[in-house]
Amino acid sequence: MIGAVNRTVDVLVVGAGPAGLAAAARLAAATPPGRGSGRGAGSGRGAGAGSAGRFRIEVLEREQEAGGVPRHCAHGGFGLTGPGRPTDGPGYARRMARAAVVAGATVRTGVFVTGWAGPLTVEVTAPTGLERITARAVVLATGARERPRSARLVPGARPAGVLTTGELQQSVHLYGVRRERLGRRAVVIGAEPVAHHAVRALRRGGADVVAMVTEEPRVPRRFTAAPLPPLVTGAVVTELLGRRRLTGVRLSRPDGRSVTIGCDTVVFTGDWIPDHELARAGAVPLDPGTRGPAVDGSFRTGSAGVFAAGNVLRGVESAGAAAAEGRGAADAVLRYLSGEAWPLSAVPVVADGPVGWVAPNRITAAGVGRPLLLRVREPRVRPVVEVAQDGRILHRVRLLGTAWPHRSVRLPAAWARRVDPAGGPVTVRIDP
Repeated sequence: MIGAVNRTVDVLVVGAGPAGLAAAARLAAATPPGRGSGRGAGSGRGAGAGSAGRFRIEVLEREQEAGGVPRHCAHGGFGLTGPGRPTDGPGYARRMARAAVVAGATVRTGVFVTGWAGPLTVEVTAPTGLERITARAVVLATGARERPRSARLVPGARPAGVLTTGELQQSVHLYGVRRERLGRRAVVIGAEPVAHHAVRALRRGGADVVAMVTEEPRVPRRFTAAPLPPLVTGAVVTELLGRRRLTGVRLSRPDGRSVTIGCDTVVFTGDWIPDHELARAGAVPLDPGTRGPAVDGSFRTGSAGVFAAGNVLRGVESAGAAAAEGRGAADAVLRYLSGEAWPLSAVPVVADGPVGWVAPNRITAAGVGRPLLLRVREPRVRPVVEVAQDGRILHRVRLLGTAWPHRSVRLPAAWARRVDPAGGPVTVRIDP
């Protein structure tokens, strides 16, 4: 990068969503060994307080505002601001960003990380020009996105009125788009919690939601209760109709019947994929199940000095879960900056059969205590989860209730102490 400004920081956090901001706040508040606790003052948009006695923490965010996905989630479920006063997504995003800045982190928005110039050096395009930033540690917190219609391989033309949940929520909650442009009759593809929020956003925009469609043969009862629209289960979208504007969706039923629902808007929900492009560009090893960076229980990747946390690891979890992972990653970064050795080897944890993915998915000597999250590909009633290595059963437990594809199952990791570091991969499967 000719003409780039070279800078150094202690920790560089890429992504200002819940995970990145939570990590930055904890890191910025920590006092490095041997340093004082004095604090200076910073200035300028997106700048945190400077300090000679604190770690230099910098957060880079490509959006114009920090906060990640919660910025356009205008519903509750993000904690409380007081007794009986639930916090909505935008309020939660502002609170997280403010906490990071107050702690002393520098949060920069409208900044793009375009590549790597070394193991812990990134190339940056900012409003002020080109930069090359070198850090002692890098935290990848780039989040996840919904798979768009094109990636789902749904045939048809490219008419207006085809959205993902994120596009819908931004249109309604950030830009105030209403029925005249949003549409009058809408169909939501999906029946997971995110689909519920899509229904609410469509109704807020003035659209009539005529159906929810899911490939699953059944869904949890709480997703079928009023006031949700009619639910079509076991159906696959085979074609989008219309040219300039959507006129309908064609569905295929398990018995071979084809059904057409007239609508001028369709919203594809769920099917989250990690925003892992930066990890791939830096040759950070990815897990084949999650498609995100492979990490151990301390959020260490296979690249020394590079950590990853939040929804970049496996797709979507709640904002609170992502923030908790950000704080966990920060604790691991602090230990690393204090001299903790980076593990030279790890045993991979792989998903088998109906288990879609497992995270964390690396077992190292110093990262075995954090519970694992796993998701199934199809609903299973009271399944038996079995963890094994080289034919040796490490853990076996029957889950209560039903395991659903849209909901993670927590698996305690005490069994990880029995993993042979010289053995083969650890397999997590559901015993038929």
